[in-house]
Amino acid sequence: MTSQRLYRCSRYGNLLVLKAAASSTSNTVRQFRLLVDTGSTYTVLRVNILEALGCDIQNPLRRIRTSAGGGIVEASVVAVPWFSCLGERLENFPIVAYTLPATTFVDGLLGMDFLTPMQAVIYAKEGEIRIRL
Repeated sequence: MTSQRLYRCSRYGNLLVLKAAASSTSNTVRQFRLLVDTGSTYTVLRVNILEALGCDIQNPLRRIRTSAGGGIVEASVVAVPWFSCLGERLENFPIVAYTLPATTFVDGLLGMDFLTPMQAVIYAKEGEIRIRL
């Protein structure tokens, strides 16, 4: 039998939300809430959070074109010194900078670029995510 770690998500209706953290270039740690989004290829954070972490949105690692609720958008991809969620810490993790609507109750999206390498298994009914050890 495979060992697993279990993480409980906060539930908002049918939506699942997790806490995550990232460091700035000056080692300041910022925490935020991310919507678990299996429909998102990328992990996304609000532009203002990434700017507060010292990320240079104007000089990104790259720019991408991706679909969002309003159609096709262009966004910057920047790296944070480290990103932590589900008990895992990844160094120089690339995150998409995007301006979410002000009324959104989360700070970003936890996408498949994080969930897949973690071999995350989502139990929607229970509001849980399990990670293989």
